[in-house]
Amino acid sequence: MDTVELPVVVGVDGSDAASDALDWAAELAGRRGLPLRVVHASLWERYEGYIPGTSADRPAERLHSEAVLATAAERAGRRVPALKVMTDLAADDAVTALLRAGQSAEALVVGSRGRGEFASLLLGSVGLGIAARALCPVVVVRGRPENVRGGMNRVAVGIAERERPGDQEPAPPSAAVAFALREARLRGGELEAVHAWRCAGPEDHGAREGHGRREERRGREDHGGREEHRAHEGQGAREAHTRRAAELLDETLGGASAAGLPPVPVAHRPVEGSARKALLDASAHADLLVVGARRRQGHFGMQLGLVNHAVLHHARCPVAVVPVS
Repeated sequence: MDTVELPVVVGVDGSDAASDALDWAAELAGRRGLPLRVVHASLWERYEGYIPGTSADRPAERLHSEAVLATAAERAGRRVPALKVMTDLAADDAVTALLRAGQSAEALVVGSRGRGEFASLLLGSVGLGIAARALCPVVVVRGRPENVRGGMNRVAVGIAERERPGDQEPAPPSAAVAFALREARLRGGELEAVHAWRCAGPEDHGAREGHGRREERRGREDHGGREEHRAHEGQGAREAHTRRAAELLDETLGGASAAGLPPVPVAHRPVEGSARKALLDASAHADLLVVGARRRQGHFGMQLGLVNHAVLHHARCPVAVVPVS
């Protein structure tokens, strides 16, 4: 039986940000040999706070929506000539329409801002709402022009701490890693795997020590060994964290290779510090930053996490949020 080809879906509203998203989505669909579905929600302007002067005239509003779709389809066809383009005028608000379209999509692509009165925000309400709830990968097209255009020849992916005992068999690649690997392969670029870790300070270690250990520690410090002991303890912990991070990256990406994916040049980057800073730094020299977002069954609120929220607002390249069950 033939496999059903899921399209790449992109939301458009006639704004410059949506045009950037359209170009990005067309190229993604072209690389993957998939059709492109262009969606315009007829309530988009109201949702973003922008009301056209002819909003009372329903036929005129529909003509405007049809013109937005026709212009977008023509632009996508010029961008990728062999691309199959479909259009969809949805009589709904943008988030609802795109989440529905995403139920049968390879990926959802949106711009970082809408055309409404809140266009000055770092991330529009549509992009944030979709990234937090969609069941398929969501790409928010944002960042510097050179990153959006794909001039870095690199895809970065955030690798989270494993949640299973280390003595089990290597896990298959996460959905985020698989998405990043495929993009890097199709682009002919490098994959940078980023894992951030923090080394607990002496105060953190002391909070976990028993009374006897603390007395012994005070004794050493009273004999003038405090600074030396702290330096030795901190160095040992740092080396242990570095080894653990390197092992995690090896294991995660080794699992991806074992899954039969074509080889991709991979740079392992364990970083001491916050995950937020490590990923934002990686975004400066990447064409795409890929992060995973856990989706909890039966939970209907915003499911992003603080780190993902930060990169969606501040990354210097497009961000793909890949749901993880």
